[in-house]
Amino acid sequence: MTAPISLPDDPALLRIDGPIATITLNRPTAYNSINLAIAQKLEQLAAYLEGADDIKVLVIEGEGRAFSAGGDLQTIGAAAEAGTVTPVVGELLKHYHAFIEIIRRMPKISLSSVHGSAAGAGMGLAFITDLCIAADDAKFTPAYAKIGVSPDGGSTVGIVGTVGSRRALQIFLAEDNFTAQQAYEWGLVAKTVPAAELKAATRQLAERLAQNPPAAIAGTKSLVYQAATTPVKQQLDAEEHKIIMAMNTEEFRAAVKKFTSKSK
Repeated sequence: MTAPISLPDDPALLRIDGPIATITLNRPTAYNSINLAIAQKLEQLAAYLEGADDIKVLVIEGEGRAFSAGGDLQTIGAAAEAGTVTPVVGELLKHYHAFIEIIRRMPKISLSSVHGSAAGAGMGLAFITDLCIAADDAKFTPAYAKIGVSPDGGSTVGIVGTVGSRRALQIFLAEDNFTAQQAYEWGLVAKTVPAAELKAATRQLAERLAQNPPAAIAGTKSLVYQAATTPVKQQLDAEEHKIIMAMNTEEFRAAVKKFTSKSK
C-alpha cells in the first residue's frame, strides 16, 4: 500500500523517516480540536501505518500552541442546538474511536509528544498511546465534568489502565487540570523535558524504541494490554507462544550469538 500523501492544509499530516512515522494534528487555529475531518484523516493514516511493516514507532504531536483541545465544541455545540447531537457525535466518534482501536492494537509502539494544553479527548489521546513524553510546562485538563459529560476518545481506556479507578475518578471529577510533573508521578507520562527540548527528546526516545525488533514490540505490547483481563493459564500460554515466535526470528538469533560471544 502506498503511503498517503499529506497536503499542507490536511487536518492531520503524516511524515515518515525510516522506521519512525509522525502524525501531526494540523488544526492549529482551533488548537487541534477533533472534528469529523480530522477524525476521518486520523483513521485513514492509522490504517495505513498498521499494515506498514517497515514502521516500528508512531509519534503523535500537535502543530501550534497546543497538543489538542479535545472535541470541537463549536461543531458539537451547534449540533446540540439543532438537536442533531446523536448522528453528528456518533459519526465523529465512529471514526475517532476506530483510530484509537488501531493505535492500541497495532504491533508498533505509539508515542505521544505533548506540549501546551491537552484537554478532554486531547488528554485522552496523550494517554491512549503506549508511552507519552511531555514538555515540563504542559497542562492536562479533563474538562468533561465541567460541561456535564462523561469521558470519550479512549480517555478511560488509557487512564484507568494506568492509574486505577480511584485516581481516575479524581482526575475526571476533582481535577481542574494537572501538570506534566503530576502526570509523571502518576505514571501517565514516561518523561518530562524542557519545552525547547521536546522535539529533540521525542526523536531520541523514538529512535531508541525503534531499535527493538518487531517481534519484541508486537509480542510485548499484546501481552501487556491483555494481562489485566486474561486468566493466568491463558496468559502463560500466550507468553509461551509469543516468545517462541520471537525466538524463530533472525533478529533473535543474531542477538543471542552476539551475547554469547561476549560471555566467552
